[in-house]
Amino acid sequence: MWLDGKRILPTFTYQVTQTDPAVLADDVAYSTPAGEIKHIFGTDRETSDGFVWRGKGLQKLISSRWTVSGHNPEGTILVLRFEKTLFTPAGIDVLVRDGYEVPELRALVARNSPFFGLAPEDLASLTWLYEKR
Repeated sequence: MWLDGKRILPTFTYQVTQTDPAVLADDVAYSTPAGEIKHIFGTDRETSDGFVWRGKGLQKLISSRWTVSGHNPEGTILVLRFEKTLFTPAGIDVLVRDGYEVPELRALVARNSPFFGLAPEDLASLTWLYEKR
């Protein structure tokens, strides 16, 4: 979803709206190449094996399944694994909490790959996106 150049500089915002089972409101914001900010809004409901995302508005009919593959103890790095849908391939997102600088993120994740639930083939498949500052 992030590799075709149509959506750049993504940010993910999750808000807990319910606990036990967890329900999250999410907003995935991104820029278009023309600089327009767009949003994908959805709701994530915890299941026995992860989460099910369902879109809002025009995307209400779209859903996807995802899991937390791993995170660091500080809660600043989160790895999510998404299943394939009709509209997107299966994928892995490595997210860094807003406001945190993680020097050499790729190397840190590689050194701690089992901690993040990543196999060597997962690491080899990743394309790293960096925000230009």
